[in-house]
Amino acid sequence: MSNEHVESGREELKKTMSPAEVWALAVGAIIGWGCFVLPGARFLPEAGPIGSVLAFIVGGGLLCFVALAYSILVKAYPVAGGAFTYAYVGFGKAWAFICGWALILGYLCVIAANGTALALLSRALLPGVFDVGYLYSVAGLDVYAGELAMMTCAFLFFGYMNFRGMDFASSIQLILAFALVAGVLILTVGSFSTSTASLDNLFPLFAEGRSPWACVISIVAITPWLFVGFDTIPQTAEEFDFPPEKSRRLMLNSIICGATLYALVLISVAIIIPYTDLLGQNHTWATGAVADMAFGRFGGMILAIPVLAGILTGMNGFFMATTRLLFSMGRGKFLHPWFLKVHPKYGTPTNAVLFTLGLTLIAPFFGRSALNWIVDMSAMGTALAYLSTCLVVYKYASRFADQTPWWSKSVAVVGALTSIACFLMLAVPGSPAAIGFESWIMLLAWVAIGACFYFSRASILRSIPETSMQYMLLGTADRPLLFTPKDAEEEVFEEDDAKSAVELG
Repeated sequence: MSNEHVESGREELKKTMSPAEVWALAVGAIIGWGCFVLPGARFLPEAGPIGSVLAFIVGGGLLCFVALAYSILVKAYPVAGGAFTYAYVGFGKAWAFICGWALILGYLCVIAANGTALALLSRALLPGVFDVGYLYSVAGLDVYAGELAMMTCAFLFFGYMNFRGMDFASSIQLILAFALVAGVLILTVGSFSTSTASLDNLFPLFAEGRSPWACVISIVAITPWLFVGFDTIPQTAEEFDFPPEKSRRLMLNSIICGATLYALVLISVAIIIPYTDLLGQNHTWATGAVADMAFGRFGGMILAIPVLAGILTGMNGFFMATTRLLFSMGRGKFLHPWFLKVHPKYGTPTNAVLFTLGLTLIAPFFGRSALNWIVDMSAMGTALAYLSTCLVVYKYASRFADQTPWWSKSVAVVGALTSIACFLMLAVPGSPAAIGFESWIMLLAWVAIGACFYFSRASILRSIPETSMQYMLLGTADRPLLFTPKDAEEEVFEEDDAKSAVELG
């Protein structure tokens, strides 16, 4: 941390991330455990092979519009916080907190889901090693002390890695991302090379007993969760060592890569034998069973490389994104200043790392049964954040038409409609993708915790002039706000005055 940061009272993060590291962050965050676990657990049973692939194409294509919208604001506001910061720019403090809290939910859920997937991987590859010391059962699935210890060690490792700094964490992410892509390609080649591989095994193209429309919609509804990793790029914008406008290509590329990898793994699972027969065999892990068919008794070990890389990149990517979001909310006084602490040597938000670590350590105690609950509630949180960002882009493009691409309003509208549709498909009872009772309970609990946080800070937030908030979140009072501040007619602060007001709260 430099002296100028100390004097100004505004903590800042170091600019250390290269384009390759940013790409690895996003792709690794998109392709986590779900890519390897959900083909047999959700994609094929609910949508069939073609229904799922169409959903990846449609959902990924629609989220490209959201990514284009994000790219406009990354260039205009290259600071940490992503959708949280943009929500403040567009609508003020209250909406910024709601959006930030929803994003924290989405990110933490993905970290937790990837962590609990380690237990599934260990049972498939090392049966009897970690599933020892039975403790209790959740929704019919057992929780073991050995698995809890293993997952706890994994969370602690990523907490330490993020504590040490972005150089270390992003370098590991880059290596794991390439291992992930290579592993998926090996699985695909192996599956297609087996003697039993046939396109006939992909029939019925859509899940039995459901209309093609319902099949596609059931997966499209969770695409905000499937592709949630691309928005880790805006979260780290403050740490780019390259021009922020390059983020557009990186976000689009990460979504396209993500959709391609999802589709390759799905088809690899479905093509070796008739996928209905595969599902009827009730494998604990269908993808692992297919790897054994393709590569023999070493199939599980070969598959372990991309699966482990996917899990670890997902955990690491969202660990980085969550801590940057918490840091940004602390910098704006939306959360206690405790979250603002930056390590003097490593330049990392140390207390945000500790908080993220503490919450994720709770997840293993819910067992693997919580995975689907986590997916659904995470998708709702991210859909809300995407909607907010697209609305802000529309406002920004309306005011600064000469500074934005001609297509800005169009992508904002398509992105907003996509986000609304995904949210409604999850929230409306009777929808093919409606979330379950357990997900609602967990979601309402998170909303209640957020309300407590917000009202504990509400009086402090009201006391901070908007120009001071501009400086704290955006780095300068010159970057425009898209709403009319309440104190605009009462007081006028110069930037120096804004800096001196940072200590409020």
